[in-house]
Amino acid sequence: MAVDEILPAYADAFPFESFNRMQSAAVPAILEGDDNVVVSAPTASGKTALAEVAICRVLEAGGTALFLAPLRALTNEKESEWERFEDMGYSVYVVTGERDLNPRRAERADILVMTPEKADSATRKHDSPRYGFVTDVDCCIIDEVHLLDSDRRGSVLEVTVSRLRRLCDPRIVALSATMPNVDDVAEWLDAPDATTFAFGEEYRPVPLEAGVKTYTHGENAFADKYRRLYRALDLVEPHLREDGQALVFVSSRQDTVQAAKKARDEIAERDVPMGARGDYDFHQDAEQLNNQTLRKSVLDGVGFHHAGLSKGDKNLVEEWFKEGTLELLFSTSTLAWGVNLPARCVVIRDTKLHDPLEGEVDMSPLDVLQMLGRAGRPGYDDRGYAWVVCDGADADKYRQLLRDGKDIESRLAADLDAHLNAEIVLGTVRDLEDVMEWIETTFYAVRARSAPDRYESDGQMRDRVSDTLESLVDRGFVEMDEELRLSPTRLGRLASKFYLRLDTAKEFADLAARADGGEDGTATTLTTDDVLRAVATAAEFDSASARKDERDAVRAVLGDRARDLDPGPRKVLAILDSSMDGATPTELRSDAWVIRQNALRLLAALRSFLDHLGTAAAANLAARAEARIEHGVSEDAVGLTALDGVGSGRASRLASEGLRTPADVRAAGVSGLVDAGLAEGVAEQVHESARSMPDVRFDWGAFPDAVASGANEMCEVTVTNDGDGARAGVRVTVNDHEMTTTDSYLGTATLPVGVFGGDAAALTYAVEVHFPDLPLPPVTDSRTVDVE
Repeated sequence: MAVDEILPAYADAFPFESFNRMQSAAVPAILEGDDNVVVSAPTASGKTALAEVAICRVLEAGGTALFLAPLRALTNEKESEWERFEDMGYSVYVVTGERDLNPRRAERADILVMTPEKADSATRKHDSPRYGFVTDVDCCIIDEVHLLDSDRRGSVLEVTVSRLRRLCDPRIVALSATMPNVDDVAEWLDAPDATTFAFGEEYRPVPLEAGVKTYTHGENAFADKYRRLYRALDLVEPHLREDGQALVFVSSRQDTVQAAKKARDEIAERDVPMGARGDYDFHQDAEQLNNQTLRKSVLDGVGFHHAGLSKGDKNLVEEWFKEGTLELLFSTSTLAWGVNLPARCVVIRDTKLHDPLEGEVDMSPLDVLQMLGRAGRPGYDDRGYAWVVCDGADADKYRQLLRDGKDIESRLAADLDAHLNAEIVLGTVRDLEDVMEWIETTFYAVRARSAPDRYESDGQMRDRVSDTLESLVDRGFVEMDEELRLSPTRLGRLASKFYLRLDTAKEFADLAARADGGEDGTATTLTTDDVLRAVATAAEFDSASARKDERDAVRAVLGDRARDLDPGPRKVLAILDSSMDGATPTELRSDAWVIRQNALRLLAALRSFLDHLGTAAAANLAARAEARIEHGVSEDAVGLTALDGVGSGRASRLASEGLRTPADVRAAGVSGLVDAGLAEGVAEQVHESARSMPDVRFDWGAFPDAVASGANEMCEVTVTNDGDGARAGVRVTVNDHEMTTTDSYLGTATLPVGVFGGDAAALTYAVEVHFPDLPLPPVTDSRTVDVE
């Protein structure tokens, strides 16, 4: 099929002139009807083009397309790749996190690109002005729908698609690598037989020869990596000698670099003829690379690719590999999911990987099949070769995977409570019958009917749902009235809003209750350590582990603190603690970025829990901890991070000059900021931002200096904010005992203060102002009254 005959108005959106055999069979179903479509086809057979055909159909009708990409790194790839649509006058928008979301751009976009997690979050908030755009979707394209079987992310994709169908019922076009039970996915999505396609291996552009190779396992994990690397090089060497290309998948970013270095030496030792050291033009091109190690490596025909490289470096590596300048490429699994970069020979060197949150885990079968599917270059090779290198004990498992494939299972049961709570919060589930109707919209229900030996019967499923619902009520997430109607509690709403595991939400609520006084009314003054510990022990970090070489570094950070914690949570606590001063030990840095990103999300959630269920003072404490971890600044400097244009470097510099709060910055003026080391333009910006911060002053009125023993007098203190308005908690204490509090959007607040001549020789009255949404230090003032 010629593209310009089928889609004449959109021919420029495709990088080729004709659809291949697989595409030509599926395109009419996408263009000529409105039924949902499911396509299962071998990797590298051209499924992305089907997604683009579906997008063109929506654009032609003036609608909005949503593309669900399996990984965050791939959403950015699509934004770049689909500049072709931008050139045709359409808007492509990648929906990112809450802070970076541009609702206006999202609302006006013709093509939205999201991960399942972002889509889940957006659909949960669909009735808010910021996320209303998600209900305007006319067609949802699910890339790699077999992600349903992912342990960590499958349930998110499942409930998100089910929810989206209830909200706005878009057309669904689901694309997948080869999966045996494609009919189950089609049944879930209501795709009829006529628009369900299961393309077999005969549609693979290049036939695939796949197998398993073992290596001799030793006691040293480091040495084992090199044993597997030499095994991998043995497998790829014949192809490299015949001008073929090889792609070797390893478990981590750092391993791509180390394996490439070692492979260069080994290839030279084996005298394999490859590399471009004599090519002057390529020498010049290589100078464009930002990564110095990569710059040296590519000259020998060896490259590496991972998500941590700059966009420019990744683009060049991909370009050179496609054109054959690079012959051997080491990569992480990201490359298998997103970039169409086939090679004659593919080897998976590492079947186990280190997950910062889970320790050593087996690579998922989905990832294994996805990687192996990259073998064979259409138009260049008449056969592809794919190998799994593993320990002999695992060989049969991988041989069976290659022989039989992998049925796609539902992972909803493991997270049923959190997803059911979210539906109750949304109001789509109001009683037990609604719960069962909701379950029927899920892939879980379809698989339970299709494979009853692996799932529950209808009665067992109803029991499981009923037990889950009862647990939600017992734990305080849901209320049920006498007529069995369901409604969310504040706890349930907060858990859903912040995407928390329910055990974490309950722990956060308990901490807030301690700050607020709890059932016995005895309030606890929380410390930064309480806040960090609550995050480090959250269920989201349950699987975190600490390697032996990391434990000394943890001990150096924490000393004797938190000895009651298991090594994993203690490691998380050490990373958070050291991050507050930007001094994370070298031994902990490999996992620190992932742990910090997860922790910042949890800290934002904890801050809201403390704000809504605890006190403003506790929420402000969490806000300051969050800012310190994000920016790596001292307690003295954290308040400055609230200012526009002030990051860790400027905050630390200003604090060292004695300017530690927005009030100090206002007082210093532009000239004082310039004296402190800021450029004049930056100083003006920072000073203007400081002027918009809260500016608190206190008026104690006719407050006495002394009071007679046994006498009493009613006075008042007025707190005024002369800066921009902000939410604040105001607290009055006498000799550290709380008298009165108020939470409000602070302009002016007047609080009564009773002066009573009691047994104490003196009464110290203090007023504290805490800002729960800002990392500003508390603002305080006090008066002392003598008792005569």
